[in-house]
Amino acid sequence: MPRSRPLTLLLLLVTIALGLASRRFPAWQPAFVATYAGDALWAAMMFWLLALARPRAATWPLGLMALGIAFAVEMSQLYRAPWLDAIRGTRLGALALGQGFLWSDLVCYAAGVAAAVVLDRVVSRARTAR
Repeated sequence: MPRSRPLTLLLLLVTIALGLASRRFPAWQPAFVATYAGDALWAAMMFWLLALARPRAATWPLGLMALGIAFAVEMSQLYRAPWLDAIRGTRLGALALGQGFLWSDLVCYAAGVAAAVVLDRVVSRARTAR
């Protein structure tokens, strides 16, 4: 059964809102959450974007693609070019491409994609049970 696009869009928008809130209001959260949640949610967002584009795709391949994209973006932060740094210097560029490579981000991405995969499976089973 294909994913519901409206439900996937809702999950995407909630993920984006939570991710932005995790960066905007760090004082309202435990330090661990404020430090790492945004990165995990960014990777989960990649999963929901792919799921929205490919509603009939199997969950695991989408998860691997989302993880691959997240890892590629993180690795791209090792490349420093003036034009790319100028993009990263903007608010949108920093949100999309990050600013500096961190090994811990890779762990956050894996956790975020894993959470999205699990949620996707739970939602899929609930829809199938109806």
